[in-house]
Amino acid sequence: MPFGRLLEFAPLCRENGFDLELYIQACDMDLLAPESASDQKKMRLEETLKLLDYGPELSVHAPFMDLSPGAVDEKIRAVTIDRFGKTLDLAGALGAGTIVFHSGYEKWKYSLRVDLWLERSVLTWESLLKRAQKAGIRIAVENIFEDSPENLEALFGVLGCESFGLCFDTGHFNLFSKSLALEDWLLPLKKYIIELHLHDNDGSADAHRPIGEGTFPFDRLFKELRGREEIVFTVEAHNKEDVFKSLARLKEF
Repeated sequence: MPFGRLLEFAPLCRENGFDLELYIQACDMDLLAPESASDQKKMRLEETLKLLDYGPELSVHAPFMDLSPGAVDEKIRAVTIDRFGKTLDLAGALGAGTIVFHSGYEKWKYSLRVDLWLERSVLTWESLLKRAQKAGIRIAVENIFEDSPENLEALFGVLGCESFGLCFDTGHFNLFSKSLALEDWLLPLKKYIIELHLHDNDGSADAHRPIGEGTFPFDRLFKELRGREEIVFTVEAHNKEDVFKSLARLKEF
C-alpha cells in the first residue's frame, strides 16, 4: 500500500481486515518522522495510526530511489544510512514487524565485483541491524537486478540471522534471472527468507501482474518453502482488482 493512498483505501482495508505493507517514499518519511517537532508532522503520524486502528499486522517498504547501501562514495552511503535509520524509527512508531530494503546491487555498476559492494554493504547493515534488533524489527533485503544469488548469499553469510534475511521477489527473479532454475537460485538462500513479494510477469517487464497471469512457477516456489509459516506474504499488485485476483489464487497454493 503506497502511503500516499492509504486514506483512499483505508475503508476497503478495514472492511477486509487486510494486513498491510506500507511503501513509504522519502517525501512521506519527511512528513512522518517521529522525532520531528512539527505539529503538522505529528498530526500526520497520529492520523495514520487512526486509519490503522483496526489492528492490521504491518510491514514497511523503505525508500529506495537514489539510495545505495553498498555505495563506494561515502557521502552517498551516509545519506542512505540516514534515510534507512529514519525508516527504522518510523517503522517502530507504526508498530511494524518487518522492513524491506532494496539491495542496491547491480553487477555492471560494480564491474562484477561483489566484494566491492559487500564490504560497504556489511558496514551499512551492521549498524542498522543492531537498532532493528533492539526494536524487535526484522530487516529483509530484496532482490532487484540480481541474476544470480551470489551477492546475497555472501551478505547473509556474514550477517544472516532471524532478524536479517531475504525478501524474495518473484517478479524480479522472473525478469532478471534467466540462466538459473528457481530451485538452484533458492538453494543457498531459502533458509534466509523472511518475506515474499508475490507478483507475476512474462519475463519482458516488471509488470506486477496477479499471481498466475505470467510465467513465474508459483507451485515450485511454495513446494520449496512448505512449512515456513513465519514468512510474510505480500501481494504486490498495482490495482484493487489484481489484489483480489492474487489473494484468490494464493489460496490455491
